[in-house]
Amino acid sequence: MKKELEAFDRLLSIMDELREKCPWDQKQTIETLRSLTIEETYELADAIIKSDYKELKKELGDLLLHIVFYAKIGSEKKEFDITDVINGINEKLTHRHPHVFGEIKVQNSREVEENWEQIKMKEKDRDNSVLSGVPESLPALVKANRIQQKVRGVGFDWDERSQIWDKVKEELGELEHEVESEDQEKVEAEFGDLFFSLINAARLYDIDPETALERTNKKFIKRFNYLEEQTLKKGISLKDMNLDAMNLIWEAAKQFD
Repeated sequence: MKKELEAFDRLLSIMDELREKCPWDQKQTIETLRSLTIEETYELADAIIKSDYKELKKELGDLLLHIVFYAKIGSEKKEFDITDVINGINEKLTHRHPHVFGEIKVQNSREVEENWEQIKMKEKDRDNSVLSGVPESLPALVKANRIQQKVRGVGFDWDERSQIWDKVKEELGELEHEVESEDQEKVEAEFGDLFFSLINAARLYDIDPETALERTNKKFIKRFNYLEEQTLKKGISLKDMNLDAMNLIWEAAKQFD
């Protein structure tokens, strides 16, 4: 533990010096850091998707730097400091894990989630709405998944996960009906309902929809790059090929997945 504390103390000292001596660091605010923090978070997510532990270590360091930076700005404004940040998360973790730090008994992870949401709603200085903790700025796919996790925590969920497939089929049928009507606004609404039900299905089967979609994105990019490379080698333009010819190369690309 000593080496960890020494390393963290050095990081805090470095941040103090940067704010005192570096013109770029001196002019940063929580507003200017926001977009950079979002970028660093996505870079961390990329490293996780790739299971690249070397990159993961680097990106965790970058994100830790941002946390320390915000805390430094908070201390300069006499709002909070890094000690307050750490104490806050320590208190939250112990309070919301009574099955570890208290006398509560749980049977599985679902009961842990339900207890977590119930405890949150009873905490002081919080909006008691179940969905109040879902950030408005979350990307829509991530937000849908988080909404469903939240309501599950208070028991609003299917009795059996297999029941979701009837809902998916229902939403698909409604979408197909509206597509025939050619009412663009209604088609968009039904697409949203279908996406929401598919995200719900992913959650019920312990699949993170954001990760699943990103893996498919990367797979598609890899296959399409192969298609492009193969046509360039033959001196052929993709624009001059029909879909059947493209599909032959596409199928060949699958062997490299």
